[in-house]
Amino acid sequence: MSKFQIILTGVFVFCIVIGVIAFATFKSSNTSTQLPTVTIWGTLPSSTITEMVNQLNQTRASALSINYVQIPAVDFRRQFIEELANGRGPDAILVPQQYILGLVDKVIEIPNTALSQRAYQDTFIGQSDLYITQTGFTAIPFLVDPMVMYWNRTMFTNAGIAKYPVYWDEFANIGKKIDIKDINSNIRRSSIAMGEFANIDHAREILSTLFLQAGNPVTLYGSAGIQSGLSDSSYSGSRTSTPALTFFTQFSDPRDSHYSWNRSLPSSKASFLAGTLATYFGFASEVNELRQKNPNIDYDVAPIPQARTGTIRTTYGNMYGLSLVKSSQNQANTYNVMRILTAGDAMSILSKITFLPSVRRDVIAQGSTNPYMASFLDAALISRGWLDADPVRSNQIFTNMVQSVTSGRLDTYTAIKNASDELNLSLQNK
Repeated sequence: MSKFQIILTGVFVFCIVIGVIAFATFKSSNTSTQLPTVTIWGTLPSSTITEMVNQLNQTRASALSINYVQIPAVDFRRQFIEELANGRGPDAILVPQQYILGLVDKVIEIPNTALSQRAYQDTFIGQSDLYITQTGFTAIPFLVDPMVMYWNRTMFTNAGIAKYPVYWDEFANIGKKIDIKDINSNIRRSSIAMGEFANIDHAREILSTLFLQAGNPVTLYGSAGIQSGLSDSSYSGSRTSTPALTFFTQFSDPRDSHYSWNRSLPSSKASFLAGTLATYFGFASEVNELRQKNPNIDYDVAPIPQARTGTIRTTYGNMYGLSLVKSSQNQANTYNVMRILTAGDAMSILSKITFLPSVRRDVIAQGSTNPYMASFLDAALISRGWLDADPVRSNQIFTNMVQSVTSGRLDTYTAIKNASDELNLSLQNK
């Protein structure tokens, strides 16, 4: 073990001791002491973090003092790096999984000597594996927002369909009963929105779901570090990407029997809210927005459909993690606060505030009587994601991949190979 690792391990051991002392000295009292202030920068709403901390402090003898700064996601990387260069910045960051890879050299890896991999994986859901390295963890999981399927009960009922689709292949029969086209083949009503990018909300995430369900990790660790696994020629598994992309694009091909979507239509969310789209693939966090924008729509929430012959049940999820910043002058206390914020009681509070499932298995195991939340909990357990160096760039890569197929310029295999090459360049330049 190097001198640096010894010192680092000592820091985390000290943090754990401090945390144990804090919990051990808890007494039911109206008086409380205040821990040193920790500055956290993140992309989650400041109102969420403030409410969470306020509720948590009502149960604690040692009150948390957190200076949380909300920064727009599009500005986070630039502003964070600029502040570090000027000798300023936060003690910790709270960011989506898509950002951690580009900032990994700015955070402290939590060593396995402080938290074992077994304990980590037993505590947090499977998507948390994104933060695992050979020697530790780049972040502590904080929040997950899994993708689910919203379906219009009225449209299904009127079409004589009793149940929402469980498998992707069911959309073939559903489309025959729901899809409506005029004499000019213009789509007036659709069962599913797939095949395009410009007017499909979360198209990148939907296509990622199909890749992940097929067993393709999109990105993975290789001998040269993180690399693309998107191409069938670069991934050691079976040819999985090509069928996934073929399935996605067939819905925008007028020559295909599955044809149900094109780029002239309104966005998928707008179409669902207007009652002209039977299913909408969105995130759990959108449930209240949909209800507020159209309180008259009769919809329910169901799991994302799966491949009938697939062995991997999964859906895409947006995960947020807490990372300790290297330049922090308050590392011991910051790590202690991070552990408090991700403990079971804190995670239960956060789940109630956000109406999103917890990242902790023990909190999920408590269940919920709310049918929406019950669906979200199930989705959280199977949620997965992939490490991304540049979300803006990868979204363009996915867009080009799809459009090259739908325009007829490239076959699916070649389109995926080109996208994989571009993704590798993005990963190398992180």
